[in-house]
Amino acid sequence: LAGWCTAGGGGGARRKGEHSAAMSKPVDLLEFIDWHSVNCLNESDSKPWANALKPGYRENADVYLESDADEQLLISIPFNQIVKLHSIQIQGPADGTAPKAVKLFVNKESMDFAEAEDTLPAQEISLSDSDAGRGAVLPLKFVKFQYVHRVTVFVQANVGGGDVTRLSKLSLLGMTVDTTNMSEFGKHKG
Repeated sequence: LAGWCTAGGGGGARRKGEHSAAMSKPVDLLEFIDWHSVNCLNESDSKPWANALKPGYRENADVYLESDADEQLLISIPFNQIVKLHSIQIQGPADGTAPKAVKLFVNKESMDFAEAEDTLPAQEISLSDSDAGRGAVLPLKFVKFQYVHRVTVFVQANVGGGDVTRLSKLSLLGMTVDTTNMSEFGKHKG
């Protein structure tokens, strides 16, 4: 299988307080993804992970992430701050290559395919042809996704059972967790 691939991109964090109103309900967490640290195992060199995750690409159904050596994909998505995940949107083409069996892991710094196969996930998702084709938003077991700094998406199989998986859109919906940056505080002087 191909090695881990890393690509840079945009994205950035908001200043404290800027997002409080927007975070009262689940939103697309695009701006909280640490784009420079996203990794994908077994992606095609010509059809990388950015095609499914990044704005501008993922809205175009003709642009997609494609697996390389077989149907499996392992995508590690770190966040630039702690988030709560509420739901996930997974979409693929209606040609039998869309994801079907997906496992989600929380806060795993690095995984390989053997580990993804053998480790108990936070949640397993089985997409129907209809779900994958229309990009259904699928609720997550919210209690298992409360304090997330990284989510790993393991696409185990596709709807057609073939050797190539294509993922045209992957959206993570949730909210940020209010945290305190202790480096902003000065030392207490008595």
